[in-house]
Amino acid sequence: MKAIRQVFEWSVIYMKEITVLIAGRRGDGLDDTGLLVSNILSRIGYQIYMYNDIPSLIIGGHQFVLVRGANEKISAHKDKVDIVLAYNQDAIDNHKNRFNEKTIIISDKDKVQVDDPNLINIGLSLKEIIEDKALTIQLSGICLVAGLCKTLNIELSLLEDIIKKNNPKFLEQKLKAAKIAYEKVNIKNDQIIKEIKEKSKNEQLPILSGSEAIGLGLLKAGLEAYIAYPMTPTSPILEFLAANEKELGLHVVLPESEIAVMLMALGYSYMGVRNAVGTSGGGFSLMVEALGLSGQAELPAVIVMGQRSGPSTGMPTYTAQTDLHFVLNASQGEFPRLIVAPGDAEEAYYWSGVAMNKAWKYQMPAIILTDKTLGLGYYSFDASLVPEVKVEEAILWDRQGQYSRYKMTNDGISPIAFPSIEGQAIKATSYTHNEYGITTEDPKTAKALADKLIMKEKQLANVLENYETVKVYGEGRTALLCWGTNKGVCLEVARKYNLKVVQMIVMSPFPTNALTRALEGVDRLISVECNAKGQLAILLKQKGFNVDELILKYDGRPFSVDDLDLEVKKVMA
Repeated sequence: MKAIRQVFEWSVIYMKEITVLIAGRRGDGLDDTGLLVSNILSRIGYQIYMYNDIPSLIIGGHQFVLVRGANEKISAHKDKVDIVLAYNQDAIDNHKNRFNEKTIIISDKDKVQVDDPNLINIGLSLKEIIEDKALTIQLSGICLVAGLCKTLNIELSLLEDIIKKNNPKFLEQKLKAAKIAYEKVNIKNDQIIKEIKEKSKNEQLPILSGSEAIGLGLLKAGLEAYIAYPMTPTSPILEFLAANEKELGLHVVLPESEIAVMLMALGYSYMGVRNAVGTSGGGFSLMVEALGLSGQAELPAVIVMGQRSGPSTGMPTYTAQTDLHFVLNASQGEFPRLIVAPGDAEEAYYWSGVAMNKAWKYQMPAIILTDKTLGLGYYSFDASLVPEVKVEEAILWDRQGQYSRYKMTNDGISPIAFPSIEGQAIKATSYTHNEYGITTEDPKTAKALADKLIMKEKQLANVLENYETVKVYGEGRTALLCWGTNKGVCLEVARKYNLKVVQMIVMSPFPTNALTRALEGVDRLISVECNAKGQLAILLKQKGFNVDELILKYDGRPFSVDDLDLEVKKVMA
């Protein structure tokens, strides 16, 4: 009766929001379990955010997943948890600070001991439920999730339906294990059933990872080839596109190195094939020389640059916002580049499409600056929040007369052509050149070429005035400044303290006018960043804007809502 009473109290207090912790050993299928829980909570009406804390090991170490469901859009996690799916003892011992007096533990009772008498522990003997021991990894999560469903009085048929649609491999064994586990949990409560049925009236949104959103945005803008060497946190884009290569009519290529990746991408661009590459800081370091070639030869390039903890190898599976100035200044010389930093799945989708289109229209590199939090995070994706993405065609040569690859124009954009055209030489060169692509060291021609590149950047900046390059949320004389995935956590904390949020999405060309408008009426600007120096604040200072205070986190983990709440409270005191 004690357990039933506590579950009843928990359901009344917490059903507007729920956080489920899934914890165990890397390699035990926690990713799939997290997605299964996400789909269940989404099906009953919650909006989802899933954070995955992964050690840089294939098997072993401690991994945990936080699945948060709420009645409104979210893109950040909280520290305290309501339910724990515990694969092993580490799931309890490593996360005691996350528990409260109403936390429910659903565990493999043969591996987990819960000593705290105030916690509800629902133990399942997985070795008794799972008949085929070779499928222990595939079925353990199914059993624990079945226990979750029974605890919340979510009907078994809903779990079975999701398993059939999303986890069809070993289907018979999964359904059998789910049924046995479900029946072994005896907690029932009519109030929970009522709450669940009320929530199920809400519209169910699809769940996408940030990586999938980027891939889909690139596809909507005409992606024809994707080239990458595997590197966390952008590898999931490669996996997603490769898995659907034939269906989408894509070329997905895995060359021998990041140097080869970037040069192959420029080869595709030279032939008129829209393409993109994915990498992280170490791989981008190897691409820098070819990035300069893109700038000088005016070949379109789209680079997804996923930040992770560094320098060097650093912590490969953890997050950071430490590469802003790296991508702003990478490669020798001066040439224009578009840099966008989306903050959630919807922005990742939209701005990836924008990056592709602008790279091809303005014949320049475009960098989509993400991080591990976005790339490996999962979100409820609301298409109604996203402007339409469609292919914007490049400015093509009219095939009249002799082709001048680098023809001087009023906007700096030379009409482009692709091989092969009979009787025409289509040049691409890394050297300073004249309009026809012939190498020159003439000072007037060199200056004219530099002016041409600058003109393209100005034209792009003017066009971007029509885009929401800087977003503003709320009102107030004190504002939180953020970029990338700190958007979600800033929005939640700002609502609590009645603060304004200013989110920068476009970093280059720098949106001076948009930022000036966004900061009107702001007396105190606090920059929230996942780096040790306040890189966005430094950029603003270079552009003539002042940041009053910094809230920084640089331990490889993103801000939780609780983290930022505490830091804002200190600053506001």
